[in-house]
Amino acid sequence: MKLLIKGGTVLDPVAGEMVEKDILVAGGKIAGEGSNLCFGDAGIVLDASGKLVVPGLIDMHVHLREPGYEAKETILTGTRAAARGGFSSVVCMPNTSPVVDTAALISYILNTAREQGAAHVFPVGSITRGSRGKELAEMGDLKKAGAVAFSDDGMPVANAGLMRRAMQYARMLDLPIISHCEDRELSSGGSMHEGYMSTVLGLKGIPASAEEVMVAREILLAGETGCRVHIAHVSTAGSVRLVREAKSRGIPVTAEVTPHHFTLTDEAVAGYNTSTKVNPPLRTASDVAAVKEGLADGTIDVIATDHAPHTVEEKDVEYDRAPFGLVGLETAVGLVWTELVDAGVLTPLQAIAKMTLNPARVLNISRGTLNPGVDADLTIIDPNLTWTVDANLFESRGKNTPFHGMKLKGQAYATVAGGRVRMLGGAVKDLLR
Repeated sequence: MKLLIKGGTVLDPVAGEMVEKDILVAGGKIAGEGSNLCFGDAGIVLDASGKLVVPGLIDMHVHLREPGYEAKETILTGTRAAARGGFSSVVCMPNTSPVVDTAALISYILNTAREQGAAHVFPVGSITRGSRGKELAEMGDLKKAGAVAFSDDGMPVANAGLMRRAMQYARMLDLPIISHCEDRELSSGGSMHEGYMSTVLGLKGIPASAEEVMVAREILLAGETGCRVHIAHVSTAGSVRLVREAKSRGIPVTAEVTPHHFTLTDEAVAGYNTSTKVNPPLRTASDVAAVKEGLADGTIDVIATDHAPHTVEEKDVEYDRAPFGLVGLETAVGLVWTELVDAGVLTPLQAIAKMTLNPARVLNISRGTLNPGVDADLTIIDPNLTWTVDANLFESRGKNTPFHGMKLKGQAYATVAGGRVRMLGGAVKDLLR
């Protein structure tokens, strides 16, 4: 079976160009590109006129919840949500039950994804056993089984000596550490950003320093060990400054930001909607401005969702008792186009690079390009489509989004993973099977 994508504007983040041309897919690979392509064999033609054709989007920070928390999400439902949102690849965090700290669990995730997944899944192994921060996991075994990075996401490694040893091992294995930067002595008991709004709302706050002191620690350790360190979900102006300064000194640090952290401020908490309870918390307008500046000047390399589904029952409680997290796979493209591209913060090429080529480079995976011969992972985006977020239509089991009812511009029209059409016109399917 072949697939021909005709008439679209192809965004190539490697070449840095936008060119109207056709793309031919055959045997699960990019087989050719050019003008007025055609084929005689049986196949599928997708008309991409007026749309953008980009490398398959990569979300390098997703919680698929399986194994152990299948009521929140599964590999099946999470990858269907990814495909609907335009993501052909997702990178799943290890804070499941049990924690992904063994080769057997890496294999379980990969095998389940191959059987059920609507998108490629790249697992992250935990830094410490059980993510308890006491002793290192068998990092070499995790890499051999297929882990693409190490993280104790959700449970930051408090012991600096242990993190230093983890970085030394990770450097030898040539895999990055993804760090959830949070000092729990500073954030303990908090449920939103510490500031004016937390005082008004009567909620215990989480200071910016809870993130920034750990960002500073990771940068110092990365400089000392030479380990590649990726700072997850940057949310404060201080963190942006620290990463910018570290990069200027040649320290091997990269960083990501989520759509909710460049879209919402702590004022969104005013209605006590628990879908606004995230970790790190929504910050101030000046932090949002700094994050956007960091995106524009290249300080922040990656846009990732931190997709964190929870059940309705878990979220339908008092604000300070609700778990942290919101779902982001199915709203990411719309938020990026509305808040960044249409607003002039990023060009379309810059935005796509932060969702394709850059995460692929951080993780050293063979994705993020449209070069002939590579795996056929593509996303078609309609940049002009205006739509309203309806959580009831999500493929994800989680409906915990603060964007329900929000009007956005820009949406994924089709998702192709491994040469198979996984989503078309908002409907998740496999047209090539």
